[in-house]
Amino acid sequence: MMNGPIDLRSDTVTRPDAAMYRAMCDAPLGDDVFGDDPTVKKLEERAAALLGKEAALFVPSGTMGNAIAVAVHCRPGDEMIVERTSHTYSFECGGSARLWGVQAVPLDSPGGDGRLPPAAIRAALRQDDVHLARSRLVVLEQTHNLSGGRVLPPSYVEEVAAVCRSAGLALHIDGARIFNAAVALGMKAADLARPADTVMFCVSKGLGAPAGSLLCGPQALMGEGRRVRKLLGGGLRQVGVLAGAGLHAIENNIDGLARDHDHARALGEALNAIPIPGVRIRPWPIETNMVYLDPPADRPEAAQRIGQALTRRGIAAVKIGASFRFVFHRDIDDSTARAACGNIREAVLEALML
Repeated sequence: MMNGPIDLRSDTVTRPDAAMYRAMCDAPLGDDVFGDDPTVKKLEERAAALLGKEAALFVPSGTMGNAIAVAVHCRPGDEMIVERTSHTYSFECGGSARLWGVQAVPLDSPGGDGRLPPAAIRAALRQDDVHLARSRLVVLEQTHNLSGGRVLPPSYVEEVAAVCRSAGLALHIDGARIFNAAVALGMKAADLARPADTVMFCVSKGLGAPAGSLLCGPQALMGEGRRVRKLLGGGLRQVGVLAGAGLHAIENNIDGLARDHDHARALGEALNAIPIPGVRIRPWPIETNMVYLDPPADRPEAAQRIGQALTRRGIAAVKIGASFRFVFHRDIDDSTARAACGNIREAVLEALML
């Protein structure tokens, strides 16, 4: 059991375990800006191999990794096509415009699952006209956070990649949780990443490292990315202490994601059985490590009451709009997950049963 509240706000809240701390303490160090930190180099080589790409670049955060991807694919005045609720568009401070002068073209996902219809992408492409911006990049999110950790099917990603190739666009995957997708599908992450030009993934989410992400892609683009990383202040010198944690994470913690998925499914089933009209669980069925709870839309007081009940029962969750997001992670063991399921179910019943 965890000390204090059961923290389901995100899979970013994990603490290194003893083995990860040892890996951090024992990591050989150098100066990564000079390119001679051996632990960073080993992590980058291993990450590139896992994603099936030529090279990788270790960066402090997923947001920086996505920002660098935009920078290496686009020039000022270009456009990138994104899904309207994606992390890149919604939660990265307008970085493409603010940093690089690249404007985002947000498209809706008709199914609310992060998928952009290939026909809609084609319709959004600019003609080659002196008056118009140039379409340069499509960004997908794998898994898709705001739809509940939904997995983009490999066949769909291939379709989008085909559109990009035919139009001369690059495809970037914000794969912050791509290993959750791979585990859910029983596939290798490299197979999910293959259609994309570049892919970013986080070791600081479900894999349990305290910080860090990897941007993977062609050697030439990663070389330019290294320059952009320096510009953004991401050259962190003896960063092997963090790379050691990331290396331990990808070598030991990927298979453990399946347990997080099992815990999320158990919570989804417990909440889906609540006999209160209007309570909605997303997605259904649960796909990875996330569960979203939508209160009844016709009860404006419901969200506040649920939030208060969750706090009383020792559950920490993120509230997005009127919805509550619960994210399972490696710090939640089986007994804690069972307690969380019971406490969350009771909190919802307490809040909504009048």
